[in-house]
Amino acid sequence: MKATIKMDAPFEQSLLDTAAAPLVGKPVARVDGPLKIAGRARYAAEHFPDRLAHGFLLRAPIGKGRITRLDTDAASTMAGVIAIVTDERLTRNGGDFAGAEAPVQGVEDVAYFGQPIGVVVAESFEQARAAALCIGIEHAAEPGVFDMEAALDTAEPPTNDIFGLFLIHTEQGDVDAAMAEAKASVDAIWTTPSHSHSAMEPHAAIAVWEGDRLTLHASYQSPVTSRDQLATVLGIEADKVRICSPFVGGGFGGKLGLMPEAVAAAIAAQQIGRPVKVAMTRQNVIETTGRRPATHQRLRLGADAAGKLTAIGHETITDQLEGEMFFEPAGIATHSLYAGANRVVDHKVVRVNKLLGVSMRAPGEAAGQLALECAVDELAERLGVDPIELRILNEPLTHPEEGKPFSTRALVDCMRTGAERFGWDARNRVPGATRDGEWLIGHGMAASSRGNLFGPTAARVSIGAGGRVVVESEMTDIGTGTYTILTQIVADLLGVSIDRIEVRLGDTDDPRSAGSGGSWGAATAGSAVYAACEKLRAALIAAVGIDVNEATFADDALIVRGERYPIAELVGEGMSVEGNVEPGESNAKYDQTAYGAHFCEVRVNAVTGETRLSRWNSVFAAGRILNPRTATSQAIGGIVFGIGAALTEELIHDPRTGKVVNRDLGEYHVPVHADIPAIDVLFLDERDPLANPLMIKGVGELGTCGAGAAVANAIYNATGVRVRDFPITLDKLLPGLPD
Repeated sequence: MKATIKMDAPFEQSLLDTAAAPLVGKPVARVDGPLKIAGRARYAAEHFPDRLAHGFLLRAPIGKGRITRLDTDAASTMAGVIAIVTDERLTRNGGDFAGAEAPVQGVEDVAYFGQPIGVVVAESFEQARAAALCIGIEHAAEPGVFDMEAALDTAEPPTNDIFGLFLIHTEQGDVDAAMAEAKASVDAIWTTPSHSHSAMEPHAAIAVWEGDRLTLHASYQSPVTSRDQLATVLGIEADKVRICSPFVGGGFGGKLGLMPEAVAAAIAAQQIGRPVKVAMTRQNVIETTGRRPATHQRLRLGADAAGKLTAIGHETITDQLEGEMFFEPAGIATHSLYAGANRVVDHKVVRVNKLLGVSMRAPGEAAGQLALECAVDELAERLGVDPIELRILNEPLTHPEEGKPFSTRALVDCMRTGAERFGWDARNRVPGATRDGEWLIGHGMAASSRGNLFGPTAARVSIGAGGRVVVESEMTDIGTGTYTILTQIVADLLGVSIDRIEVRLGDTDDPRSAGSGGSWGAATAGSAVYAACEKLRAALIAAVGIDVNEATFADDALIVRGERYPIAELVGEGMSVEGNVEPGESNAKYDQTAYGAHFCEVRVNAVTGETRLSRWNSVFAAGRILNPRTATSQAIGGIVFGIGAALTEELIHDPRTGKVVNRDLGEYHVPVHADIPAIDVLFLDERDPLANPLMIKGVGELGTCGAGAAVANAIYNATGVRVRDFPITLDKLLPGLPD
């Protein structure tokens, strides 16, 4: 059986609200937690087929040019070496986050330092790595573009709007004229560097061929996208490839598309006739997979004497490899966050010879709101108004550019609730005026906005003869809690206890999903499960022959007027329904966005310039919260991401070659426990019936948006020093600190 829900109209009533003993909305512990604690949750590198060989990527030692010859004589005779594989099907970089098109193939032409050019296969990882270091790589180097800031004059519009998700250029009114007439204005440049995803689990792939069919154990957020791209690379049908990613140790966008390790493992295994594992080291991951592109953002804001915005300009230049369509859409939130009659949002790209730019947690919004929310803070100071009140004054009634109504919009509620919770009225009001010994104390806030996406997804829900329920979908759990959320939904809709539900994820042989990306995993997979359970409920009710309004599902049974019908008896030999969901008119006709507000207190040492965070509060409105525990975890993770962008994270490229020089976690500085205070998170009670049957919005990326700007604004409030070149390291603060 199949069931389909298309979002063409509001979902006014949800079956989740009829559960006898609801688990949805409760802080249920992760059902996969015991597996992970016991080490029984197998990640990509933790599979050991018979006769497993190990591959190590051979990488280019130049930033641009051509490989002319590989001297493999010494390496090929080393202990344990099985093969040195070079193949025209190998890929130079990762694939896009959607579509079946192969990444760029043919690795003789080098586009960036560290580009894969082959794979050495041996009996052990150590033998493969040692042999790779002994291969002589002859090359013809060419001049490259390694510094975006030095090449801004070459910037051109992107070649693709990424399936309509990222608008390249929008314009209305006359921003130049409005800026000239403004009572107060801001016109400045903000820059953000490249960032590394730095997921806890490094990339790895194990390729096993059985006849003409390939099974790949890998770490991917969207296995089906990677499967389709890998099939294209290999020149075979997609049904000849199976990718399994049941557990993914973090992704943040870095595992959305096919990556070189999977291609290398598949080709090497095919050539030697044995399973091959290619597991990347941390250094390999940072220099070979992907990065958040750097940005150069010009923000222009103009306002009249009353504080009404009359001009909004957000013009971004970002960087990317030649021929790649992705760009960092830093102006994506600027389209809708604030009202203003005259506005322009523009994006351009400098083509560089650096590691591939890819999606990274909140692509566009994270970097863009880092600049936009700092600019709003500057404008509020020049107008002499509370930055919260300035935002409220410019709250739009409908989408400022498209005229669409908002499905829900609780930004003002988030700011007001957050201000009360934080004690905003008692904040430091004069930059540099509050001091505790040698520590300068400051307070800052910023708004948060993240578009809510929805994509077609399927999931199969089966009730076995014994009444146990199995859920199957190609959807993944990248640490977000998908296993737990889907279990809660089934438990509430079918009245089945948690210990009688099994969720199976990450297998491309199961119904296709939209993948874990864009904060839509719970919404899409959860809605597909909802559709399947709705039809199963109807079938069970029909088996008893009662009116739907008389039915209650609880305690593994259908209960009617006190009489109990065990589900195990009603299903006979079993029932199975494939649920499908797809976007519809509700998603197209309404702007669907989640909102929030961040508040923080910082302490900046007046002698050393060291910044410490001492307090943090965030308030979010993201529709129904399915599980406060997993949602809060996601929010905190996003906030920490934003703090890292503000204070520590910067992928440094050698300007002579483009080589990533800080390619491990010792030199690429992500925040650690000592950097982060206790984070207070509150979700407002909200439902969005236009979004999906669950009435939810994504939370995984919302916390990142605006968080870094709150830090930057607090640092200015503490010191009187504005830093627009991120991250805000102490060397940028010291020259302006007071005596």
